[in-house]
Amino acid sequence: MIFNNTGKTLTKCLLLRMHCWRCASNYSRINKVLIANRGEIACRVMKTARKLGVRTVAVYSDADTNAMHLEMADEAYNIGPPPSQQSYLNKEKIIEIAKSSGCQAIHPGYGFLSENTEFAELCHKHNIIFIGPPASAIRDMGIKSTSKAIMSEAGVPIIKGYHGSDQSLAKLKHEAEQIGFPVMIKAVRGGGGKGMRIAFSASEFESQLESAKREALKSFGDEAMLLEKFVQEPRHVEVQIFGDHHGNYVHLFERDCSVQRRHQKVIEEAPAPGISESLRNELGQAAVRAAHAVGYVGAGTVEFILDRHTHAFHFMEMNTRLQVEHPITEMVTNTDLVEWQLKVAGGEKLPLTQDEINLRGHAFEARIYAESPNDGFLPGAGPLDYLVAPNPGPDVRVETGVRQGDEVSVHYDPMIAKLVVWGEDRKDALMKMRTNLADYNADGIEKNEKYFIRIKIMKIFEVAKSKAQKVLIEEYIVDIENSIEG
Repeated sequence: MIFNNTGKTLTKCLLLRMHCWRCASNYSRINKVLIANRGEIACRVMKTARKLGVRTVAVYSDADTNAMHLEMADEAYNIGPPPSQQSYLNKEKIIEIAKSSGCQAIHPGYGFLSENTEFAELCHKHNIIFIGPPASAIRDMGIKSTSKAIMSEAGVPIIKGYHGSDQSLAKLKHEAEQIGFPVMIKAVRGGGGKGMRIAFSASEFESQLESAKREALKSFGDEAMLLEKFVQEPRHVEVQIFGDHHGNYVHLFERDCSVQRRHQKVIEEAPAPGISESLRNELGQAAVRAAHAVGYVGAGTVEFILDRHTHAFHFMEMNTRLQVEHPITEMVTNTDLVEWQLKVAGGEKLPLTQDEINLRGHAFEARIYAESPNDGFLPGAGPLDYLVAPNPGPDVRVETGVRQGDEVSVHYDPMIAKLVVWGEDRKDALMKMRTNLADYNADGIEKNEKYFIRIKIMKIFEVAKSKAQKVLIEEYIVDIENSIEG
């Protein structure tokens, strides 16, 4: 649904917020939670739950019978065969286990059911707390055309484009010409970099459109497209937001996720380099307006495209879940966002006000995948015969769901760990990232942490603060800038 009537949309958003505030009294402290996920995020949630004295229930597929998250949980239940559709995406089975095990809440992690409107509604139907935003926010933010209409009405900058219902080739061609090439073609229900193509000229528009449609139909069951002006030297900057059931909203500053592979993030840092205090404040305020517009509750991320030359920014999308890269925000704000999630879901107010949230130092996160950088980054699988990770400490975190001897399954995402480091400043954090990546060693399957070191030596991340730009690793590896000054 696309909102064309400003009054109706604002009334709808106000009613959503009033509903959220009234519901706050219906929640109580969470004592037992089911984690509807696997791998490192399941382990991450369990660590904080244990700290808070919250009992945890794990679920697992036949491929994960010896998984690390099962050892960390208080209880564990099998949910089916390895394919995700028969296990981690089996909504009814997960609800059944949550009810039979006496769980008050379900934490979806990221991926799988974390942004599934039907699952959030199913939890509500069975009086189980879904640790995430209202189903309406998930639905509206999951449809790009709807989300952009809502953001525009809320005063959040959106990029020039076409988000209409007329999907005829003639109409889309006309709109692309009006926008001006290059044009980004995006699936309306897209995500994860799928259903996206760039048309640099009118002559290639039709072929790129058809390619995007095919991928969108296969991935999302919907080939509807939207068009946007393509920013040729963009930065991907996102803002962490949080809302509660009492109508309070805060942001926890921004992250730069410009280094990507196939439109997938591989390196993230916080705060974003080269962001002035005034721009940082503008980004934060825009993100809070976005959260307010949809009556948001819990952890979310508002993603922006930032022009590296003009520093103009535009809304890209809102991720209605905890992000993979949330640890770097925790490092630079001295917070535990999973703790916030559990407390807010239980009806508590946000632990901190905006004025109490402060930036300190700089943090990097590198995602370590079981894949071959010399073979097109194809996912790998097999046993981890040898695994040595850096020693964790106040400045170093290794977020993982695997141990030496574990099997990396072909059925799931090949990410096996996240290395997170903190430093007094960006240069210090970068040095720690290099050192600790060198200390991460695994054998038995190919992995990409050595590739990260190679990139770092080439100074891909040592960009001048005023010249950082989005880097697509599969397209090129270049020395963007030899200095981190500016």
